[in-house]
Amino acid sequence: MNNFVYIIGNKIYINLTNRCSNRCDFCIRQGRKGMGGTPLWIEREPTAEEVIFQLPENLDDYDSEVVFCGFGEPTYNLSALDEVASYLHCVDKTTRINTNGQANLIYNGDVTDIIVTDCDVINVSLNESNAQKYQQHCNSVFGERAFDALLDFARKCRERGGNVIFSVVDSIGEQDVAECKKLAKKLGIPLRVRQKE
Repeated sequence: MNNFVYIIGNKIYINLTNRCSNRCDFCIRQGRKGMGGTPLWIEREPTAEEVIFQLPENLDDYDSEVVFCGFGEPTYNLSALDEVASYLHCVDKTTRINTNGQANLIYNGDVTDIIVTDCDVINVSLNESNAQKYQQHCNSVFGERAFDALLDFARKCRERGGNVIFSVVDSIGEQDVAECKKLAKKLGIPLRVRQKE
C-alpha cells in the first residue's frame, strides 16, 4: 500500500514523494523502510484527493498541526501540497513543512509565495554552516550552490511573512552546530538543534 499519510503519536504527517535533491549521509531514509512502523517508500506520487482520502476521519482527535514530511522533499509534489494545505486550513488545521529549501532551484523560479501561503511553519534544514560542508554531507544534485539557494529561500519566505525556522542535526559536531547558530542569528532566523534519530 502507498502510505501518503502516516501517524506518529498524536501527529499526522503527509508523505508526498520519494524524490529528493539531496542524499544526506544522516538521512532517516538511509537503510530504513519507514517511520513509526509505517512503510514510506511509495510507488508513485499522490494527487491531493488521494492524500485527503487517507486522512483519518476524526481529525479533531489529532494534533492541530499537520506536517509535510516523508521520505522525499515535499516541494517536488507542489501541486498536491498546495491543494492539501488548503483543505487542511479549511478544517482548522495548521501546517508545517520540513524542507531542504531547494524548491526555487527545483522549479528554476521563485515559489516561496506558494510555500508561505500553504505552510504556517517553514522548517528549513540548514544542516551545515557553509556551502562546502553542506555539499559534503548533503550531496545535493545542485552542488554547492544549493546552500546559498536554501539561505535565499529562507530569507524570501521570511520577507513574505512566513514563520521560518532552521534546523540542524547534532551529528555534525559541536563546532559546526555553533557556526550554524552564528549564521542563523546573523540571518535573524531561529535555529532548532535536533538529535540524530
